[in-house]
Amino acid sequence: MLGASGCAKQADDLDRPETARAFPRPYRPVSGLENSDSVGEDQRDNMGEAKVVMDLADIRAGTTVADIGAGEGYYTVRLAERVGAKGRVLAQDIAPAAIQQLGQRVERERLDNVSIKLGAADDPRLPANSFDRVFMVHMYHEVTEPYAFLWRLRPALRKGGQVVVVDIDRPTDQHGIPPALLFCEFQAVGFRLVEFIRKPELNGYYAQFEATGERPEPAAIKPCNTAKGKTGT
Repeated sequence: MLGASGCAKQADDLDRPETARAFPRPYRPVSGLENSDSVGEDQRDNMGEAKVVMDLADIRAGTTVADIGAGEGYYTVRLAERVGAKGRVLAQDIAPAAIQQLGQRVERERLDNVSIKLGAADDPRLPANSFDRVFMVHMYHEVTEPYAFLWRLRPALRKGGQVVVVDIDRPTDQHGIPPALLFCEFQAVGFRLVEFIRKPELNGYYAQFEATGERPEPAAIKPCNTAKGKTGT
């Protein structure tokens, strides 16, 4: 039988996916969904954004990449060209409409090395041991269940695989995330920061992480409770 505190916790979690309730709730507001492609692909190319990110991430022929929050496919199509016929790109999004539009674009541009998958708010639904790189570009601040999401993402990395985040240093309810909070959330699930760079071409910063040690049990994850990245209980 559940005690009063157990009942209260269940009631507090009713706004969360049932599959996320074993994980701590993030102590931060979350931005609504935003279409980063609205900036304009030509404008982003003129800034050299995708080239800078792919160069920093060491994307080359034969690399396997998951493009999380792919939207209309700005990175998907450029990654597909970079990795070539021997590489693979999995484009994922949680919005069915975005998946449908992206599928049409992949067919139209005949991107034979691209596959498409519908994800969930607390689970990217990536196949295990499959990716050299996982991209999350200007979308991580929209993840409503970061601990469950990152925990389930981790097994998708191959040996030596890394996660790439591009975002903006501003509050999470203003379509960005302070770097210290980003570092803290990744560290809580067993990731180590490998590289951090600020570049004007990105309209923000570039962060790269690798998994280290054992993946913690969900109940052992300590959530980050401030923008400065401190952990709490």
